[in-house]
Amino acid sequence: MLSRAGKLDRLPDPPPVAVPDDAEPAPAPRRRWWRDSRALVAAGVAVALAVTAVVAFQWGAADNVPPAVVAPTPSPSDDGILTVAEVRQVLVPSVVSIRTTGPGDAAASGTGVLANADGTILTALHVVKGAAKIEVGYADGSTTPAKIAAADPATDIAALTPEKLPEVLVPAVIGGVPGIGEQVVAIGDQLGLTGSTTTGVVSGLERSVTVDDVGRLAGLIQFDAAVNPGSSGGPLVNMRGQTVGIVVALANPTDAGTFIGVGFAVPIATAAAGGGPPPPL
Repeated sequence: MLSRAGKLDRLPDPPPVAVPDDAEPAPAPRRRWWRDSRALVAAGVAVALAVTAVVAFQWGAADNVPPAVVAPTPSPSDDGILTVAEVRQVLVPSVVSIRTTGPGDAAASGTGVLANADGTILTALHVVKGAAKIEVGYADGSTTPAKIAAADPATDIAALTPEKLPEVLVPAVIGGVPGIGEQVVAIGDQLGLTGSTTTGVVSGLERSVTVDDVGRLAGLIQFDAAVNPGSSGGPLVNMRGQTVGIVVALANPTDAGTFIGVGFAVPIATAAAGGGPPPPL
């Protein structure tokens, strides 16, 4: 104990205690409280560090892993049918814009489709007939001159050979003859509006029409997806993303030359034959 002078006085020794011979040994003295406290503090610190490490690892993982990027791809249903938007996504890389000039100051526009792995483009013959210069625009924005490689006035189909190919060449997938009532999509530069996409159904097969400056065309697919001047040469596509025809004409009882619900396309097998060697199926 502390004396008033602040010095520590020695406590008297306790009297001796007699211990019987058969008595159990005294239990080991307990650890001092400060040792137990130190052990508890150390354990607590270890747990805290472990928790901190786990949290830091989880947060660090969230910060360091880049987000997954999934490229959009067509997702057909079980029967292979696409939506209109997916059909467009499939076909746009295969569709080209066509601009012609000459003779003189004449200029025209139309559409075409990459139909072969060698870059052959199928289009309507009346789009390029008599042109002094033909320029093709790809979906990636690049352009190149092109020349007529083959032509068939009986079907109003021409095949073009471009001087240069796009960096990524995506030929259209070729399909068979569609059925009446089957939904189809037309893609083309109608009225100069590049890549316009419209949809409708096949209204009839084996149609015959007479077209000004072209003549009589037979064996055509009739459809009601909207097309207008500039759509000529573009693909008619089924809902599996397969090109089934090349748009060549529209019917209008007036001189307006605009669409009233009746368009015509040359079946793709006929177009391929008229444009030279058919593309691989």
